[in-house]
Amino acid sequence: MPEVTPGSYATFLLAFTALFSIVNPLGGAFIFFGATQDYDPRLRKRIARWVAIYAFAIVTFSLYVGAYVLQFFGISIPVLKVAGGIVIALSAWQLLSAPDERQQRKSAAASTVPTGETVSPSRVAFYPLTMPITTGPGTISVAISLGASRPAGFEAAWLGFVLQTMLATIALALLVWLLYRNSGKIARAVGGTGTTIIVRLSAFLLFCIGIQVFWNGASDLLKTL
Repeated sequence: MPEVTPGSYATFLLAFTALFSIVNPLGGAFIFFGATQDYDPRLRKRIARWVAIYAFAIVTFSLYVGAYVLQFFGISIPVLKVAGGIVIALSAWQLLSAPDERQQRKSAAASTVPTGETVSPSRVAFYPLTMPITTGPGTISVAISLGASRPAGFEAAWLGFVLQTMLATIALALLVWLLYRNSGKIARAVGGTGTTIIVRLSAFLLFCIGIQVFWNGASDLLKTL
């Protein structure tokens, strides 16, 4: 972790780019739209707001508390990466391996989807839209790794680290909210075929991220043998 000095934004840039690359909010917006396209647009916007809130809470908790939780349970960061990589890869594989008839099954099941009056946006938003699609185990492991690199003590460097990582988390949550709430407009601009292609490409990228997270953790574990 770069040293935080007055006027330096190195920590903000490091945290934002690291979290942005693993969250991939633009690709997630297409997956979000694919999962919520049967809902009313107003409900979709409310769900997007809750996804952003949950994402902010998960990343913030992981940054500042996650390392202590792992230490309490005796779980190392490499083990977290291995487990997180498996979960991410499995979630992405389900999206990749889903047959084209999946759309027909969704249409047939549309009549069973609750209406806007009965759906609780806060409940729908958490699983799987926030966890693991938006801020899953990979994001948590990255956030915990960043948090574990914070300066010791409560001096100016520590305060700078907290402020800059908090700004990075807020910026990421706002980006998730803006892209997700406008996912319908983005999908219409791209078109049906383009949306399907981007969803599959995003799922493949998510699968690659899962494998990379898994390998990073596995490599660290193998070095201890």
